[in-house]
Amino acid sequence: MTISRQRFDSGMTYEQWLDAMTQNKERFLANYQAATLGPADVAAFKSLPQPLNVLVLAEDWCGDVIANLPILARLAHAVDGKLNLRIFKRDENLDIMDQHLYQGKFRSIPAVIFFDQEMNELGCWWERPQIARNEMDEARRRFAAEHADLPDANKPVPDMSEATRQLYMATFARLRAENAARWTQAVVDEWRQVIGL
Repeated sequence: MTISRQRFDSGMTYEQWLDAMTQNKERFLANYQAATLGPADVAAFKSLPQPLNVLVLAEDWCGDVIANLPILARLAHAVDGKLNLRIFKRDENLDIMDQHLYQGKFRSIPAVIFFDQEMNELGCWWERPQIARNEMDEARRRFAAEHADLPDANKPVPDMSEATRQLYMATFARLRAENAARWTQAVVDEWRQVIGL
């Protein structure tokens, strides 16, 4: 599927996305303020010969969007117009999402799709960095083992009771907070790999 420049331009700017957020806005803004970018990464993106168009599929209820989209927005603001960011609500743009499924089957967000100036797709990045994926999988196993007394501790989050879900979410909020700087760097490293920078 080719994304036309007109379709890309119809997406929300970062400011429009903020205005449209109905949940998690405070956390999103806190993550934006906390995102620390390495000088070498900023310099690398500033050195791009032409600006890139960056399409993001997102929803404001998603923890990975709240964690990682602020990093992209912070980077876009730091690199003097080298990243032209447009944000689309995933559930209203399934035609784009279904052409950019994680592992060919999951509607994982954020999906960050990089294009050159002529709207040729350079690559796509999904959800969270691989190091976070690995560490979160391990934390899920640990959570289930440590809470074996809870009959739903090893169930998917939507199938957990409210009490178990709250405990689980608090555990993962701590994990994200403890690893924020390391995972932020991993995100930026992976974006650089996607575009060959």
